[in-house]
Amino acid sequence: MNKKLEALFQQNVKGKVALITGASSGIGLTIAKRIAAAGAHVLLVARTQETLEEVKAEIEQKGGHASIFPCDLTDMNAIDELSKQVMAHVDHVDYLINNAGRSIRRAVHESYDRFHDFERTMQLNYFGAVRLVLNLLPHMIKRKNGQIINISSIGVLANATRFSAYVASKAALDAFSRCLSAEVLKHKISITSIYMPLVRTPMIAPTKIYKYVPTLSPDEAADLIVYAIVKRPKRIATHLGRLASITYAIAPDINNILMSIGFNLFPSSTAAIAEQEKLNLLQRAYARLFPGEHW
Repeated sequence: MNKKLEALFQQNVKGKVALITGASSGIGLTIAKRIAAAGAHVLLVARTQETLEEVKAEIEQKGGHASIFPCDLTDMNAIDELSKQVMAHVDHVDYLINNAGRSIRRAVHESYDRFHDFERTMQLNYFGAVRLVLNLLPHMIKRKNGQIINISSIGVLANATRFSAYVASKAALDAFSRCLSAEVLKHKISITSIYMPLVRTPMIAPTKIYKYVPTLSPDEAADLIVYAIVKRPKRIATHLGRLASITYAIAPDINNILMSIGFNLFPSSTAAIAEQEKLNLLQRAYARLFPGEHW
């Protein structure tokens, strides 16, 4: 990240309050540390209190300010209680970063008896995020200030195969965000969607082949969130994500063929059938043509 952008980030977040879901690992943990180091008060949300306490201690050891709020974000009543606790603890939230998510890698034809996969993915990735937005948005509107950053997926732009449950939940949040953005513009509230490519986090660890495909590091993913905070755009995507979106808009059949080739090249996950440990040369070449895409 260039020094100018980093300096602007420091200026923007110093003294602000940022609520980050999924803050105990991966992207959420990394951006929480970055925002805290820049002088903001970070509100850490995740399921496990012990892990959150460890993160809080690490941030405070480096001079940062953090508060923890354990919460199961699939429980709507728990989110309501979380929101009350947050607003009793701070008088406002400047940044809401909806990062917590669940990913399921399984083809539709392997999911005939697994409707619960679609339900539980939607519950966390869409309903949980929306419930939190609905609870915190009135306070942002009252202050006429705030930013909501939703971590979406490159799969929404590229129509990633084997991720129908995950991509559908992220696409729902994306559509919600686009509608909301116009409604809150007059209140000086920004809504930013980040179409995140594959990131090397615990979420993708169970899929062994992802050891051999191009991914972002959590630090690189956090850079995209830093950019979002500084520039406040409606959307952020990688070059591949933008190309995939354009391709689908003007030549959907080509997009379909390319995704189908990838679907047939790569194996299903271990949960469905035995998974190969490494990629062959053709698989490696295809993965490099589409860096960060989910296969």
